[in-house]
Amino acid sequence: MSTKAMTGQQIIDAGLGGWAFLVHYGLFRLHTRIKTESFGTGLKIVNEIGQVAEEMNHHADLDLRPSRVDVRLTSGYEAHGVTERDVSLARRISAIAAAAGAELESRSLSCIELALDTPDHEKIAPFWAAVLDRELVSGDDFADVGDRNQVLPLIFFQQSGSDEPRQRWHLDVWVDPEQVQPRVDAALAAGGTLVKRDQGAMLSDPDGNKICVCTWQPTDGVIGA
Repeated sequence: MSTKAMTGQQIIDAGLGGWAFLVHYGLFRLHTRIKTESFGTGLKIVNEIGQVAEEMNHHADLDLRPSRVDVRLTSGYEAHGVTERDVSLARRISAIAAAAGAELESRSLSCIELALDTPDHEKIAPFWAAVLDRELVSGDDFADVGDRNQVLPLIFFQQSGSDEPRQRWHLDVWVDPEQVQPRVDAALAAGGTLVKRDQGAMLSDPDGNKICVCTWQPTDGVIGA
């Protein structure tokens, strides 16, 4: 079984119904939402997922709620994302859900990141890490401020010029490729403007505040702003 990170197209070719390939904390992961009729059903599914993951010497991020179980799978930063082992575990999880009479879906799933445009991330990032009690990870040309438990949105600092006026904050929302156009259509109907269409889309609200609807799938350009 290959330990090499898989591409989005390889994930599509794997035919994983109900799973999305989204970025969370700088890492591609498989995501699904298992709809359950009761907390007890969800708990049973969680226990069975845990047993299967142990058998495979793997793991899963699980979020149990009364009406759903959210699942995230990745082989970690060492593998740089999703591998065949994650796909195998995803198939086992899909079978567990089907046996329990539960539905898998990914339409309602997305991952949000906050981006602060700044010409000097070395000066700005430590403040946000301190005031939010977050972890700062930085290099020569980047800085990320993240929740140590990877629950709250990641903040990253995007290099920009110093000309004024300029946008300071914007959102990046990662969605499945099939959800990009519905999000764009809904935003335009709500008074927004399409700024550009890249790997996803950049949109602006009526006041000029921007959001990037991001996806793994190449279209006309690159991800985000």
